[in-house]
Formats: sequence, structure tokens, C-alpha cells
Amino acid sequence: MKDFRVLRVWKKSHQLVIDIYAVSKNFPKDELYGLVSQIRRSAVSIPSNISEGCGRLSDAELARFMVIASGSASELEYQLLLSKELDFITLKEYEVLANDLTEIHKMLHSFIKKLNLK
Repeated sequence: MKDFRVLRVWKKSHQLVIDIYAVSKNFPKDELYGLVSQIRRSAVSIPSNISEGCGRLSDAELARFMVIASGSASELEYQLLLSKELDFITLKEYEVLANDLTEIHKMLHSFIKKLNLK
């Protein structure tokens, strides 16, 4: 069992969740059960899957949960793009969040590659 709290990718994705919650507070109220809920669930899924994978017994299982986290990151990528195009977030907010998400994606792929080489 690995301590997920020491992983840079977990720390970065955890901070992204906090940032997503802050930004999505400003979405229209009629999106509370729509895009707000979906974007928050996708964001939370990233560090949650990293955490769950760290609790598994093998590197193969950890890699599988990292792949799931990567899928959630891709889902969030689209939701951020949609949020920008619907003018729910500013271009600046989008750029900051999208850049953070790109970095997380790269970190996940690097981690997966290392796990699969063992």
C-alpha cells in the first residue's frame, strides 16, 4: 500500500478539485444538477482514483486506477471547454485550469508508463 498524499500528481489533482469547486460556484443556478455536478464529479474522480489505486496490492492494479483517473481528466477537459464556450468561466480561468489539467494528464501518463515497465 502506497501513501497517495506524497504523490505530486495526487497533490496537483487535489488542488485542481479545490479550484474547480471555487470556479463552479459562479455557474448559473440552473446548472447545479447539470454541468456543475458533472464537472465536480469528474474533477473529484481524478484524485479519488489515484487514492484508491494506492490502496491496492499490486502495481498492475495501481496502473489500472491511474488509467481511470486519466479518463476522468479527459472528461473534465471537455467539460472545461464547454464551460468556457457557454461563458460560465472566463478565458483566463479556462486557460489556468486547462494548463493544470494538461500537466496532470502528463504526470498520469508518465506514472502509468513507469508502472507498466516494471
